[in-house]
Amino acid sequence: MDSHQTKRKPNAREIAARIRDEIAAGTFGPGDRLPGGRAYAKKLGVSLMTVQGAYAQLREEGLVEGVAGSGTYVRDTAPGEQTPRESAQRLTDLQAEVARVSAELAGLVERIKQLEAAVGSTEGKPGA
Repeated sequence: MDSHQTKRKPNAREIAARIRDEIAAGTFGPGDRLPGGRAYAKKLGVSLMTVQGAYAQLREEGLVEGVAGSGTYVRDTAPGEQTPRESAQRLTDLQAEVARVSAELAGLVERIKQLEAAVGSTEGKPGA
């Protein structure tokens, strides 16, 4: 890699996805504290607001909860409730499925364009 190129910094969505994957893999379990925002931001070379945005996204997904003055923790679930690990895995699986379907749709759009071009080129010809 060229030493003059700088590595792209992750955005909040990418950081949330990384942590979600770690929860799904069991790296972080129920009750585990996520890295402190300031230290994690410094480690990743991003702003504190970027990390806070990632943590907010994970809170909205129900995977973590913030404890004022203490930090952000992987949620512990009630009996019968889906665990954060299961939720994170389902979200990861769903994202992969959406990507697969999007790729298929893009392929179908291209095939339709090709068919329309082929039909358009035969219109107006004798016997068409």
